[in-house]
Amino acid sequence: MPSDFERQVTMDASGFVLLSDMVPGIIQEIRYYSTYNFIGDRIDGYEEPCALMTVESARALKQAANEANVMGYRLKVFDAYRPACAVRQFVMWGIEDTDIRMKPFFYPELEKQRLFADGYIAKRSTHSRGSTVDLTLFDMKTGKEVDMGSPFDLFSELSHPDYKGEGFTDKQYANRMLLQGIMARAGFDPIDCEWWHFTLHGEPYPDTYFEFPVSSAYLKK
Repeated sequence: MPSDFERQVTMDASGFVLLSDMVPGIIQEIRYYSTYNFIGDRIDGYEEPCALMTVESARALKQAANEANVMGYRLKVFDAYRPACAVRQFVMWGIEDTDIRMKPFFYPELEKQRLFADGYIAKRSTHSRGSTVDLTLFDMKTGKEVDMGSPFDLFSELSHPDYKGEGFTDKQYANRMLLQGIMARAGFDPIDCEWWHFTLHGEPYPDTYFEFPVSSAYLKK
């Protein structure tokens, strides 16, 4: 008999869009399609290096992108919709004690099992509901990402949005608050352990987790 969680998982992609169709100027560097991520392999379900989101969250992100553009920035997305199978891969990787290839780059201060206990990786991810996005600001004047004080997916206290420890500058904090303000005005909520992570307030599928792969082929034309 399927569990309650399994009954919540669906392959229905009818409420999703290709983010680049809704926000044409958005920059995408889909890390889980590549091997440069905390596991070190392409992640299950990532068939194309593209971002998919629910219609509602993509529409809200367009508002954020428009505000950022007026201020001289573009949004750069690292991850958006994440299939439930990808999250299962994360969990299985967490159980495997010997695979720590990427520890120096993504979790140098922590044992990998702490990544779940400390909230950096969830066994059920909001990303799988389709209205969560990981992103940063790209400065159109300098042609570089804005300095946020830590890179995407660095699992450390340094990545907490309100971090103000030794060596962390007022400018880096201001940059995080700039991103947070842009996203908040567009209707997105932050979390307390990752400056790059935002979920649409009032997301359309709060109790549904999606399984279809990250690929434009699964979207209705």
